[in-house]
Amino acid sequence: MAVMTTEAVHELVLQTLLRCNTAPANAASVARALIAAEQVGQAGHGLRRVPSYAAQALSGKVDGHAVPTGHSPRPGVFAVDAAHGFAYPALDLAVDWLTKAAPQQGIAAAGIARSHHCGVAGVTVERLAEAGLVALLFANTPAAMAPWGGRKALFGTDPIAFAAPRSGGRPPVVVDVSLSKVARGKIMAAEQKGSAIPEGWAFDAEGQPTTDPVAALAGTMIPMGDAKGTALALMVELLAAGLMGANFGHEASSFFEAKGEPPGVGQLILALDPDAFSDRARSRIDDLAGAIEDEPGARLPGARRGTLKQAAADKGLDVDDALLAQIDALGRGPGA
Repeated sequence: MAVMTTEAVHELVLQTLLRCNTAPANAASVARALIAAEQVGQAGHGLRRVPSYAAQALSGKVDGHAVPTGHSPRPGVFAVDAAHGFAYPALDLAVDWLTKAAPQQGIAAAGIARSHHCGVAGVTVERLAEAGLVALLFANTPAAMAPWGGRKALFGTDPIAFAAPRSGGRPPVVVDVSLSKVARGKIMAAEQKGSAIPEGWAFDAEGQPTTDPVAALAGTMIPMGDAKGTALALMVELLAAGLMGANFGHEASSFFEAKGEPPGVGQLILALDPDAFSDRARSRIDDLAGAIEDEPGARLPGARRGTLKQAAADKGLDVDDALLAQIDALGRGPGA
């Protein structure tokens, strides 16, 4: 296991993607997002994504040179076209607009179409909370869950994220959940490591519970909350893809494979200025967050993120040696 500074990891990802047909600005945006995932302990959305990202950029499934564009068809709405590139530059564009628009209008929404994997959704809403805004993000993903009682995967694992700012320099409240019992990236990480997954995470293609990550990736994920989880997934599909004119989960190609058409999924981000609703809004956020912190044994969602980020800054990031070698070899010709 290698220990690398965040600067070194950023350079590793940047140079790898530059070798793999990606423009410098896009490669830098992806590198920042993957490092942010590693810093909060979400390795399945971190460096382990580099091989699949690079392969898709080389095959053209992701346009590494795409430049996202946005326009405002209505005062409180920003429509972003990710142009079948990586999601992160489009998310950056949306966050920049929301940070300016929401304080002016009280509420603003940014929708992204023709998009790709958005990584750790909590990272995006946390950026908005650090700018003083309450934020929600809905993202649909390639099909991985069947409607409750069905066998065919129609819905993605479809993350929902929420963040609210706190006063006094304290970390924001951050809620980030996948609508499957676990994020599919954790199964991908287990498959790459050659390790089994716990029972209760996934079904195989025949609808039987499995601990084999390969069989799980060929099957369907078990939804969080059973029928309630698939109802929420339906909501996210309609918000993130339906409203954006993007592909639904069952229409989207894999985030992991280099072959096929671009996934073309969507994301919706809502940002609210708490001061627009009440001059007590910020203090009330603090009151509830403080009550949770005061409860013995309870943990406020988002609190651990700051500790993990500080540890990564102090000690560096752990990078699996085999993964490091795999990334270093990407985009190099034979004998390089």
